[in-house]
Amino acid sequence: MNNMMFGKYLPIDSFIHRLDPRLKIGSLLLLLIAVFFDAGFIGYALLGTFVIIMTLLSHIKVSQVLKAVKPMLFMMAFLMIFNLLFIQQGNLLFSIGFIKIYDQAVLQTVYIFIRLILIIIMTTILTATTKPLDLTLGIEHLLSPFKKIGFPTHEVAMMISIALRFIPTLLEETQRIMKAQASRGVEFSEGSLKEKILSIVSLIIPLFISAFQRAEDLANAMESRNYNPEAKRTRYKQLVWKLSDTISFLCVIAICIAMVIMSFVL
Repeated sequence: MNNMMFGKYLPIDSFIHRLDPRLKIGSLLLLLIAVFFDAGFIGYALLGTFVIIMTLLSHIKVSQVLKAVKPMLFMMAFLMIFNLLFIQQGNLLFSIGFIKIYDQAVLQTVYIFIRLILIIIMTTILTATTKPLDLTLGIEHLLSPFKKIGFPTHEVAMMISIALRFIPTLLEETQRIMKAQASRGVEFSEGSLKEKILSIVSLIIPLFISAFQRAEDLANAMESRNYNPEAKRTRYKQLVWKLSDTISFLCVIAICIAMVIMSFVL
């Protein structure tokens, strides 16, 4: 539990764990939309408070959430630097040679940082509190209306749940390959640009080979069990919508409405 990674389920008995997976998936989609409304710092403070409450109710430690955020720091830093350098709107704060930093660029960069942090934490809460099988069942239930037009709901739900299931596995595999390559003298953080590119290639190629091998093993295992996605099947576990789910969903709707209103007012 202390080595939590993004996409890994944590078997804890908490209020969030007991909620219906359909509620958690639908709420995540609504909150992800609400994140991109420009509600100002007040709106993001409100949404951040709600996310903190969800984290506390899920009994997930802050240190575990930070470990899920850590792998995304490089991407976040790249996006922030890109915005600071290429957004030229507002008042000029300072310039160093050809580098010019504007106040709107700083503001947009802060917004992007907050949005990414909220997105990662909310997605982590979903995957950490929902079993992969429940995710599959919830996604399939939410997509069930599209069956009438021939949409392969079960296949899509299965693919999404398998992808989420293999995220922590691939992250662990990446760390294992990096340690193995480092023991052979490969430096990922030092050297010239050419050497860094070669070191990244030495990481990506074995990672892709491992991923394809795992996919083939999974396909063979499913085929050996006579798995047929088009076959009609019964459900051992039935999803039951409870009063706590309704109250939680109303809270999510209220937060989203508040974000929309503040985006127009502020």
